[in-house]
Amino acid sequence: MSKIKGLIGLLRSELPFSAGVCVVMGQVLALGKFASVQETAFGFLSVFFISASILVLNDYFDVETDKLNAPHRPIPSNMVTPSEALLLSIALMLSGLILSYLISIIALLISIILFMIGFLYNRNYKKSGLPGNLMVSFSVGMTFIYGGVSVGSPFNNIVWLFGAIAALIDLGEEIAADAMDVQGDLLINSRSLAIKYGKPIALRISSYIFLFVVLLTSVPFILEWLPAIYLVPIAIMDLAIAYPSLRLLGSGNDKDAGRKYIRWIYLGATLGLLVFILIRLLN
Repeated sequence: MSKIKGLIGLLRSELPFSAGVCVVMGQVLALGKFASVQETAFGFLSVFFISASILVLNDYFDVETDKLNAPHRPIPSNMVTPSEALLLSIALMLSGLILSYLISIIALLISIILFMIGFLYNRNYKKSGLPGNLMVSFSVGMTFIYGGVSVGSPFNNIVWLFGAIAALIDLGEEIAADAMDVQGDLLINSRSLAIKYGKPIALRISSYIFLFVVLLTSVPFILEWLPAIYLVPIAIMDLAIAYPSLRLLGSGNDKDAGRKYIRWIYLGATLGLLVFILIRLLN
């Protein structure tokens, strides 16, 4: 039972679950309704397995630092051996790729790209600062695109727009989160923007990204991609991003407050997206 618990703990299942939900959201945005049961299941599970595989690799590569920073994790606590973690990651990766292949060749190619980005991030770029931040945010945005691809709509304007919005929100959050973790990152020789240029500059860059997101949400109305009713969820999203990002700038050295505002941005943007999808399903 200890071994099973350790293997499950490696997955950090809430994170791959969120990635799978983003795929389903991409499908709904593309179709205006839920896809078939098979399309929904294959889309969700393929990205769930790929994401879980990457997270297991994270523990595999971080075993030495986890012995100091997170000794409770499955590998440093000896619940799982590194070789068992690697085998689990490979099994999850193959499962995700097989399901992607059953969707389409394009879906398979995207899955391979997402896995390779995750692998390189874990192995080489986690401490790189902005390059690592960009790799993570790109992967987040691609889950929406993957959703469109999985239902045969790879070039849907709304899907790509929300993919870009999701990627930029995640980028802003990554940079802001690094600013909250300066002391810990110094110990691992991270090259985050906060360490290279200072916490105030990093938070300012993060706030500029969030401001750009707010401006970007006006694009579908300027180009008449969406009717006026969608101003409601977009306004919710914009307010949920703008207010916490301003508070984040003034958080100073209060790391707990800073993390709280980052969480508000994530939850508020998610709420706006869910309201958007609800309206889309009802119309």
